[in-house]
Amino acid sequence: MTEIRHEQMRIGGEKVDTDARLEVRYPYTDEVIGTVPMGTAEHARRAFEIAANYQPKLTRYERSRILQRAGELIGERRDYLAKWLTLELGICHQHSIYETKRAQDVYQFAAAEALKDDGEIFSCDLTHNGKARKIFTMREPVRAISAITPFNHPLNMVSHKIAPSIATNNCMVCKPTELTPLTALTLADILYEAGLPPEMFQVVTGMPADIGDEMVTNENIDIITFTGGVPVGKLIASKAGYKRTALELGGNDPLIVCNDLSDADLDKAATIAVAGATGNSGQRCTAIKRILVQESVADKFVPLVVEKAKKIKFGDPQDPATELGCVIHAQAAELFEKRVYMAADQGAKVLYDPGRRGALLPPIVVDHVPHDSELVMEETFGPIIPIVRVPDNDEEVMRISNSTDFGLSSGVCTNDLNRAIAYINGLNVGTCNIWEQPGYRIEMSPFGGIKDSGNGVKEGVIEAMKFFTNVKTYSLPWP
Repeated sequence: MTEIRHEQMRIGGEKVDTDARLEVRYPYTDEVIGTVPMGTAEHARRAFEIAANYQPKLTRYERSRILQRAGELIGERRDYLAKWLTLELGICHQHSIYETKRAQDVYQFAAAEALKDDGEIFSCDLTHNGKARKIFTMREPVRAISAITPFNHPLNMVSHKIAPSIATNNCMVCKPTELTPLTALTLADILYEAGLPPEMFQVVTGMPADIGDEMVTNENIDIITFTGGVPVGKLIASKAGYKRTALELGGNDPLIVCNDLSDADLDKAATIAVAGATGNSGQRCTAIKRILVQESVADKFVPLVVEKAKKIKFGDPQDPATELGCVIHAQAAELFEKRVYMAADQGAKVLYDPGRRGALLPPIVVDHVPHDSELVMEETFGPIIPIVRVPDNDEEVMRISNSTDFGLSSGVCTNDLNRAIAYINGLNVGTCNIWEQPGYRIEMSPFGGIKDSGNGVKEGVIEAMKFFTNVKTYSLPWP
């Protein structure tokens, strides 16, 4: 087993420790692989004070260079980052490598966006009330941004918050989840090495009960960006008061398989279904959580899904040949397995289940899942492949799809453009991808959901840069 990593918080350019420590465990074996400080509200308070009193003076060129260099360093340290992603999260090595590549994209896009002027010009002589003036806009950073990040993407999710923050000359304090904090601390060091002043990115660690309130209520915070579960997101919203919040919460994303598909297309749809349900061990808010297949093609489609699920090599996450590792811990795996068998009690048929071992949850294929069962109404955050047979009526399929509390992403497999457009217009979601997984995006395109999936604020590098800034307008008396 690897040596245990004992980490410290990164506050104002210093490594800060506490006597009390939090253990970080490898989900596959439940061994302790690292410890981090049990930070308190006082640590967060100090970090926000440092952030609010620091005035970044980086030019666009300097910001772009730092972001570019951070992406390069992630590439150079890919093996180290992937090793620790696998150890603290339990996802397989292949998925960890993919995460490092996604994070590199974030820094590449942010580096490019930092170079663009984000101002606008409005001529004032446009109407009969017009004057010979021009109005200009510019974007300014805020005092401090609070970033609270989840366990499922310890590198990419933190990158999606810090890269736009750097690009806009902001100062951010990040509290990664206590389950996977090690990667965020590694990332902080990479950013400092790339030239970022340490006041612009600080990392505090600890339990939500000790440090969570300060991450929301501190008077120096102007913006809170949170990715995580619905109850915590709504709690933050209730406590944030006048502060701006970006809440990226859960998802219950459907892949809709329409009845106009040929045998070859059904095979393609099955590939998308299995990959979308099992990527990152199913621990993505945009993972496929429900496969809605129309009745008249279901009997052809389901065996293709089973065949592909059976080919997935699951097991030791550190083995480079493994294609599916663990979920975050055994309790989560137990809950998801329980939901499968609750659905079976309601009439669902379990077609493939090789058996759970602790946090190692294999891909489980369940057919004839009632569309109102807990398995597919709640967010089941694991590699379950639930198939819901739906009528050959698109209106009814949309009604079923829209019947959950979530509205994040969706995928639709159809070759009929009119139907595709009807689904794009009819699904109550933030994203609708035709012939692709619900989660497909590039790291700068707008991303976010509605309903319980979020408060409508989009992430993605470009939208986050807008959200992280205040627009100032000024006018001059020259046309």
